[in-house]
Amino acid sequence: MRLPAAAGVVCLSLLVAGCGTERVREAGASVASPSAPSAASEDPEARHDRLFPGLTTRCAGLAASPSPRASTSTEALSPEARKYAENHAFKQQRRLGPRAECRGRAHADRIGGGVGGARTEAELRAALEKLGYAADDVQTYGSGAGLGFAVFVPGAGPCVSGRVGPPLSVEVHGPYAEGGCVEPRGGH
Repeated sequence: MRLPAAAGVVCLSLLVAGCGTERVREAGASVASPSAPSAASEDPEARHDRLFPGLTTRCAGLAASPSPRASTSTEALSPEARKYAENHAFKQQRRLGPRAECRGRAHADRIGGGVGGARTEAELRAALEKLGYAADDVQTYGSGAGLGFAVFVPGAGPCVSGRVGPPLSVEVHGPYAEGGCVEPRGGH
């Protein structure tokens, strides 16, 4: 009756010895080299710089810390104003540091120069993707003079939003408290 126990030990040693010694991949798939960082482990700013190499020198000497912002304290406000501020807290935007704000302005200039001829959501989305912004980072909405966009700049942190117009308008801001680059509609 010792045979089943010995077979279990042999099977276990084969499993342990074989762990991680061979990779199986589908035809045509590539295996990442150990020296190349994966997108998940890559520093966000390094990823940004790799994706948009022409925009890196403009903001190189700026600090990454958040810029000071006016106090949002509601203590000195009337009770009605405090309630209004509380009800609209979902529209608060994350602070941008000087470097993120500078990079956002560089992207705003780039986007403003590349989307002016778009007249439909499909044309606008295609123009933004042609500029190198991933489909997951781009939102388009509206039509006519209300045709708009919101782009999350990967690795740099800011959002670039605007309307194609006329007139064209582009602004840089932090992501909203509720998440994303499009101003949320409605609160609690």
